[in-house]
Amino acid sequence: MANREQALILEPAGELRFRGPFTDVVTADLNLTNPTDKRICFKVKTTAPKRYCVRPNSGILEPKKSIVVAVMLQPFEYDPTEKNKHKFMVQSMFAPDHVVDNQEVLWRDAPPESLMDTKLKCVFEMPDAPQPLVAETVKHSEASAHYSESNVEDSSFARKVESPKKMPSVNSGDEVKKLQLELKKVQQELQMVRFENNQLKEDGARLRKVAMADTVSATPSHPPPSSTNTVQAFPPVVYIIVAILLGLLIGKFVL
Repeated sequence: MANREQALILEPAGELRFRGPFTDVVTADLNLTNPTDKRICFKVKTTAPKRYCVRPNSGILEPKKSIVVAVMLQPFEYDPTEKNKHKFMVQSMFAPDHVVDNQEVLWRDAPPESLMDTKLKCVFEMPDAPQPLVAETVKHSEASAHYSESNVEDSSFARKVESPKKMPSVNSGDEVKKLQLELKKVQQELQMVRFENNQLKEDGARLRKVAMADTVSATPSHPPPSSTNTVQAFPPVVYIIVAILLGLLIGKFVL
């Protein structure tokens, strides 16, 4: 059996758009208007209840009145290659004339033919993205989609997810120039170190030569003793003994 035509006016009527970046809560407003003369009960469901916070997600709309439903997408890591399959469904039915004490019981006991529903696709948009991610619209997937009420308590309790730090884009040309300048600087420093090393070697050799020259000049020279001094060093007694011996030898040869 086909569902009844939706009595509420939805704005937007076919899709909910969420514009990134998705590092914080992103909210899309859904306006519900009751153009009839009867009260209408409404309920907002989604196929991804853990990803959204809906306030209010149910209620009773008085005749000729409107209400803004805030649909808050919780922070997540956006992947442009991932297909978005999130959908929403707005269910409604005419409220009974008596006072409704418990809406859960009212929805549970409502006959299926009294329910009216409208499905909405979710679209994720990035500021620079060429094409938004739109929920698939295949008929069999639409029929098998499971909708449930959002179980996120409130947007104030929504955890903020730290987005991964993006590495800054590097200009390859500037980076190459920077590396070339660094290489040139290192080469210049290397040449300077080599020059200073050679200077130190030359200064060391020069200092050693000067030190050796100073040592030689400071040492006193001792000339070898002359033969005269050696002869004079003998005492007179030696000369007397030599003379006596010579006299004896000469006298022996003469006699």
